Amino acid sequence: MKLLTRPEELILLAVLHLTDEAYCVPIHRRISQVTRDNWSLGSVYMPLDRLVKKGYLHSHLSDSTPERGGRQKRIYAVTPLGIRALKKIQDVESQMRAGLSGILEEI
Repeated sequence: MKLLTRPEELILLAVLHLTDEAYCVPIHRRISQVTRDNWSLGSVYMPLDRLVKKGYLHSHLSDSTPERGGRQKRIYAVTPLGIRALKKIQDVESQMRAGLSGILEEI
């Protein structure tokens, strides 16, 4: 299993946090708020598509809503493979940071 990119990791984590409301706009909003950076919608759409193709996310269309002019939302959910990818990146990062807490605090 190849390691996740940082945007892929943040998107998977945002989807986990948002549960049933995990569609592009709230995902974008959550990542922008947490990172305090202005992400473009494209910087969220492209990794979302990649994550679906890799099998880390599943998506389905919601029911039509009047507030969206009858349009449906594409709702995302993390798959078991996506959970394993998150656990792997967490383990790798933990190993890479081991023993660096004193150094990182000094900077």
